[in-house]
Amino acid sequence: MGELILLRHGETEWSRDRRHTGRTDLPLTARGEEQARALPPLLAPRHIARVVASPAERARRTAGLAGLTVDETDPDLWEWDYGGYEGITTADIRKERPGWYLWDDGVVPGDAEHPGESVEQVGKRTDAVLARVRPLLAEGDVALVAHGHVLRVLTARWLGLEPVLGRAFALATGTLSLLGTEHGHPVITSWNVPADPTA
Repeated sequence: MGELILLRHGETEWSRDRRHTGRTDLPLTARGEEQARALPPLLAPRHIARVVASPAERARRTAGLAGLTVDETDPDLWEWDYGGYEGITTADIRKERPGWYLWDDGVVPGDAEHPGESVEQVGKRTDAVLARVRPLLAEGDVALVAHGHVLRVLTARWLGLEPVLGRAFALATGTLSLLGTEHGHPVITSWNVPADPTA
C-alpha cells in the first residue's frame, strides 16, 4: 500500500509576509520556485501513482517544478476560506481582536468571493478528498499538492482526529510530508521536510 505525499506549495508574496491566503490566487515568488525545483530528490524514490492538486496556480506550479504531472485538480484541496481575514496578517487581526487564534476563533464573513468557512467545513472537504484517494493507494503513492492549513486539517482527519487538531502540525512552504500506516493504523511517517536543508 502506498503513502500520501503532502506537498505544500512554495512561497508566495503573501505567505512570506504572513498574510492569510485562502482563495486569492497568487504566483510563487522566486524563492518559492526554487523551493519547488528542489523537491525532485525527495520524490525520486517514490512510486507515485497519482498526483492531485489544488486548482490554485501556486499549487499546480509547485507540482510542475517538482517534476510531477498533475492528473487532476480537486476544489476540495483549496485553502481554508479566510472570509473577511483574506490578505490580513494575524498581527493586524489582533489589533481588533486581541488574542485571536484562527483555530479557536475562526473567521468573519467576507465578500461573495470570500464568504469564509469554519474548521469543521474544511474538515468535511478533506474527508471527501481522503475518501477519493484512499482506494488509489493500492496502486502506489498519491501526491496531494495544496496549502498549509488545508493539509494540516487533512492530516488530523487521516489520523482520526477532530479537524481543529490540525493546529498541532506546523507546515512550512515548499515542504514534503508523508502519511502512511503502521500495523493497519494511520500514522505520520515524515513531516515538514524541506528540500533545501537551509530552508
